[in-house]
Amino acid sequence: MSNVIVIGCGRVGSQLANMLSDNGSNVCVIDRSADAFANLGRNFNGSTIQGVGFDEDVLMRAGVEECDVLAAVTQFDNANLMCAEVASRLFDVPHVIARLYNPDHERAYMQLGIDYVCGTSLVAEDVFSKIVSGHGAHIETFGEFEVLRFSLDLSWRENSKTIRVSEMERDHEVCIVAFERADGSASSIPTPDSVLYAGDTVLACVHHDLIGAFSKYIQD
Repeated sequence: MSNVIVIGCGRVGSQLANMLSDNGSNVCVIDRSADAFANLGRNFNGSTIQGVGFDEDVLMRAGVEECDVLAAVTQFDNANLMCAEVASRLFDVPHVIARLYNPDHERAYMQLGIDYVCGTSLVAEDVFSKIVSGHGAHIETFGEFEVLRFSLDLSWRENSKTIRVSEMERDHEVCIVAFERADGSASSIPTPDSVLYAGDTVLACVHHDLIGAFSKYIQD
């Protein structure tokens, strides 16, 4: 059972909180307005706290120190960004997800390495899927596929800290779209023979159902 904090109790936040609660998670919802909690309905069995989602005292009252996932899903990108930064940098929350409402801010989210979901009508479903599957580094969803941007983890390979693109694609039925060396010295669209090193940044297209098996490549 995971402990989840949801910041923002509008349509997306309330839907997400109920989905997580119904799935067995311990959920605490934070919103500036106490009236917003009416969106949760009578069947919500989590907790609520009125306050600002990036306030340290509010987060501690919500249980951030024992939190497994924090999702900032207000309609304000700056607020979501601040919530994500405070949760990840001050409280070391293992998985932080922010709603991206304005696509013009996408570059800032990517540069900060923040896991995010774009502001479409399926935001709650997308965030829920990411929390349940336990993965991050998401960029976009295309039907049954997700594009992931992540730092390559090869620590589980006993005898090698490199891997060929063809091996990753063959064993996991994914498509490696692009990669960048860990030191930023080069980036490239790969060929099957391209060699990837531990720590390289990789852009990959992965089917939803295969993310669990593929997650061993994703550095936490």
